[in-house]
Amino acid sequence: MLEYSLLYPISTSTRCAMKLDGMWKFRIDFDGIGEKEGWFAGLPGNEMIPVPASFQDFYTDKDIREFTGDVWYETDFVVPAAMKGSCVFLRFGAAAHRAAVYINGKKAGEHEGGFLPFLAAVPEEAVSGSLCKVVVKVNNELTETNIPCGCTKVLKNGKKISKPYFDFYNYSGLNRSVWLMSLPKASIFDIDLTYSVSGCDAEIGYSVRTTGDGDVSLSLFDEDGKKVAEASGSSGIIKLSDAHLWQVRDAYLYRFSVRLSSGDVLLDTYDLPVGIREVRIEGTEILINGRPVYFKGFGKHEDSDIVGRGFNIGVMKRDFELMKWIGANSFRTSHYPYDEEVYRLADREGFLIIDEVPAVGLFESLANFLDAGTGKGARSFFSKPTTPVLLKAHLRAVEEMIARDKNHPSVIAWSLMNEPETSEENCVPYFTEVFNTARELDPQKRPRTFAMEVSSSPEKCQCIHLPDFLALNRYYGWYIKGGYEISDAEIMFREEMDKWKALNLNKPFIFSEYGADTYPAEHKLPSVMWSQEYQNEVFEMLHRVFDSYDFVKGEQAWAFADFQTTEGLMRVNGNRKGIFTRERQPKEVAFLIKKRWDSLPLDYKSEKRV
Repeated sequence: MLEYSLLYPISTSTRCAMKLDGMWKFRIDFDGIGEKEGWFAGLPGNEMIPVPASFQDFYTDKDIREFTGDVWYETDFVVPAAMKGSCVFLRFGAAAHRAAVYINGKKAGEHEGGFLPFLAAVPEEAVSGSLCKVVVKVNNELTETNIPCGCTKVLKNGKKISKPYFDFYNYSGLNRSVWLMSLPKASIFDIDLTYSVSGCDAEIGYSVRTTGDGDVSLSLFDEDGKKVAEASGSSGIIKLSDAHLWQVRDAYLYRFSVRLSSGDVLLDTYDLPVGIREVRIEGTEILINGRPVYFKGFGKHEDSDIVGRGFNIGVMKRDFELMKWIGANSFRTSHYPYDEEVYRLADREGFLIIDEVPAVGLFESLANFLDAGTGKGARSFFSKPTTPVLLKAHLRAVEEMIARDKNHPSVIAWSLMNEPETSEENCVPYFTEVFNTARELDPQKRPRTFAMEVSSSPEKCQCIHLPDFLALNRYYGWYIKGGYEISDAEIMFREEMDKWKALNLNKPFIFSEYGADTYPAEHKLPSVMWSQEYQNEVFEMLHRVFDSYDFVKGEQAWAFADFQTTEGLMRVNGNRKGIFTRERQPKEVAFLIKKRWDSLPLDYKSEKRV
């Protein structure tokens, strides 16, 4: 289990949390000399950069935007007197893709994986009110032993270049907030919650882990601040009659308040927003609180102008408003866990999240978006000498994702990979361990899935038995039989779906990706590929197919908005499959989708409709 807590940082009467966001010193290690010259004790120069943000798009120099290697950050901080006597940490929301942290010139922590939090302990001698210096070395090189997968090559001029096996830009740096936080020496380390719903009655199972001895007690408050239940002990069950349930697009959040005490002395307290909801799969139905749900939504990216993958609270707000406008109720965090603030807002807004670990690129191809979309396999990927190292990193990321996100009511499923190669039996042991680990780690035993590209066909996929529901990425009408051949694309799509139907898997299917690149200024009559008119035609065709199969229980279009990718012949300054532009304005297809989604009931195609 993790040696550090991933509870969201908050300030209470016993713990403090403050952000260190702002302008930090910055240095790119073009010559690989930072370690040798002791940059960990302090950076040369006076260059400054915002945190959180990706570093690539601030500059006008292409060598900076495409830089692959080490970049260094530095800032000063003072530990407030209120933190004295506590355990003090720096908490990094994410550092892509690996980081080493130095406090006052001494290494305080390191982490691999670019999308989940980690802690670095502030040494006790620094907790004295004096000025402290933190330096962070962040490396963005891609490998086949960490996720997301790719490789790093060297050009003939000696400069490194990132070669991702995935179709989004390798934005990197300190992309999320950095916190200075304190915890009591005896503290609340972790909280596990489970739910059982029967009509309007509910049971909340809880388990609280602490770092020291003490008595655990807890209280549950409704949205009006009224205490509705209390209990004692580190584990147990709270029973509620006439509970306010957390429903799709109709959220209700209780406040779960935990206290750790020794006699009359309060050692620690932590408050957690709680949404009471139960997730089950019965046959081809996905049930939230016993009610069938049809998924309407998107695959998304954390991607916006200038700050890249850096968390942008304004863009987050706009995205949720657009999703509400268009009639969506869900999204997948393609292809990595998002900033925690996204989940907190989804909890409040009642959106369903398929939470995806950053296991993308498990398919050796520098044009993965094309090779995967057209069905080209890469059969040796899970038989390499480095595969055990990759698996270890993958499992660690699964553990960190579940530890961080397990108590969000919005998170109703785990996606454990995106578009891996699955046609050879050598992938089965790898997949099995990942799926079993996710089930073991999750107290709520949420459904598990992975996003399957077209090579993962009903005839070839070796891992169909593992997911609790199937998520298909399909690009009929674009990578497969695009343009005037779209009529053949529809026939081929139906032929594939008939084969899935014939397997009689008795599992729900959702379409986790589908769409067509569209340049927002392009109009053509009659339509051609890349035009707004053609994007509409593709979606109309796909919707006809979706509606023809009762076991299809959701559609998440690719993608919510245009996003940046590595430059290349198949991309016009990024992936243009967005329903909205990168600036978050609607393309014509957005109005077509809104009309459809507004008309579809939440329990669309369910046999349990009332």
